[in-house]
Amino acid sequence: MNDTLVTLVGNAATGVEFRETATGGMARFRFAVTPRRWDREKQLWTDGHTSFYTVWAWRTLALNLSGSVSVGEPLVVHGRLKVREEEREGQRRTFVDIEAVAVGHDLTRGTAAFRRVLRGEPALTAPVGSVDRTDGPDGAGGSAGPEGAAGPGVPGGSGEATRSGSRRSTGRQKAGQELASVP
Repeated sequence: MNDTLVTLVGNAATGVEFRETATGGMARFRFAVTPRRWDREKQLWTDGHTSFYTVWAWRTLALNLSGSVSVGEPLVVHGRLKVREEEREGQRRTFVDIEAVAVGHDLTRGTAAFRRVLRGEPALTAPVGSVDRTDGPDGAGGSAGPEGAAGPGVPGGSGEATRSGSRRSTGRQKAGQELASVP
């Protein structure tokens, strides 16, 4: 199939709406992309016209989006471009949708801490701000356990769960812990 794949860099304009369907989860949110250009005459950056897209995600990506993305966060969205036209109230309108293949935080504008989702741990994918989500002492989610701030395989823990269930420490985790302790 000849799909048009695009990669967009912008901000989440709305919260993620998540719904369970018969075939799995479905999520959608609006995404704003504003180009910035250097104005040589004024010697400053100026914003161009903002374009809005509706981003759709399915199954695991939809569930992970609902637990990871909040309004205003900078994101990179990669997916299939879909343009559709509808007639509403006598006017023809054009809508541009992105069927997401991958979504991630834009690390040129901040840092992020990746948490691998283990099946059967709903607290890791609970929607942002949900009362079901448990926050550990570092605010990253998870619960306190015997392995330090959190158990192995849980965000903020001192180890990472492997397929065999054993723990291993990674340099990335240490760097994240050091960054968290810097004032």
